[in-house]
Amino acid sequence: MSDTPLIEIDSLDVAVRLPDGGSMPILKDIGLTLKRGETLGIVGESGSGKSLLSLAIIGLLPPVAKATGRIVLDGQDLLGLNDDALCQIRGNRIGMIFQEPMTALNPAMTVGDQIAEGLVWHRGLSWRAARLEAVALLDQVRIPDAARRAQTYPHEMSGGQRQRVGIAMALALKPDLMIADEPTTALDVTVQAEVLDILDDLTREYGMALILVSHDLGVIARMCERTLVMYAGRRLEEGPTRQVLTHPQNPYTKGLLKAVPRRKPDGGRLATIPGTVPGFSHLPPGCVFSDRCPDRIGLCDEREPGWTVTGDGRGVRCVHAEGAEGERR
Repeated sequence: MSDTPLIEIDSLDVAVRLPDGGSMPILKDIGLTLKRGETLGIVGESGSGKSLLSLAIIGLLPPVAKATGRIVLDGQDLLGLNDDALCQIRGNRIGMIFQEPMTALNPAMTVGDQIAEGLVWHRGLSWRAARLEAVALLDQVRIPDAARRAQTYPHEMSGGQRQRVGIAMALALKPDLMIADEPTTALDVTVQAEVLDILDDLTREYGMALILVSHDLGVIARMCERTLVMYAGRRLEEGPTRQVLTHPQNPYTKGLLKAVPRRKPDGGRLATIPGTVPGFSHLPPGCVFSDRCPDRIGLCDEREPGWTVTGDGRGVRCVHAEGAEGERR
């Protein structure tokens, strides 16, 4: 694996334009580095900004949102590109598997033509050659009778099959970076395992980097070398997956791990994090997690902590990681 980063994100902020002419920050001070062949998991509750970060990377933010900072792919800053240049990168250099394949796929096109379209557009193949390649891709993602299934429409397929089609579309151009946004949502555990196996095998085969967004810490532990924990549009912790999941340093990460369902000998209740993720217009002062944090001290309400890199190369955003002292409250 090369030591040269494939993608670098530095000081990324995303804000949305408000009707009164102002703006509201959604993502703030996001940074990460990913090399070729590396896998990164992004975890956090719904509303933490995980999917928005994925859309910012691939240049599909809604018109009311504006990104600032740096998203650099192989030395090229994506935030400085126009729409035509980004269209050449989407699918070609960066592939994306969307969370819900039924809404991501075109209901009026056969799945084979949807896969072939990118090959015609980016690779200049004829439709005949592209359709043959689409059948090969469907076979590669383990869809039985691929030639026949290529002629079907999305509504004629099961959820697991549609997700396989989404993977085939994302892999068709063999991108350098794959973003998978909750690729196993709403799938039963057997199909989920099959889809993850396919994704793991193919990303290894093509040597691409993978960003996997998931609520499931078990999936992250299985698939990813590094893990980024997000909350309310901020990164709260990042590091090697084994270290983050076995020795978390941020109270939010600790709360997520305690809430993982597991059998309890005493039949006790499942641990939870009190409260809910606040709306971006109602963030608490200081640390964004302070109103739910069991380790809260006075300083947590006074300022938002900075990003601290620890001695073992991990990153964490917490006043306790900065060496702050005080009474918990």
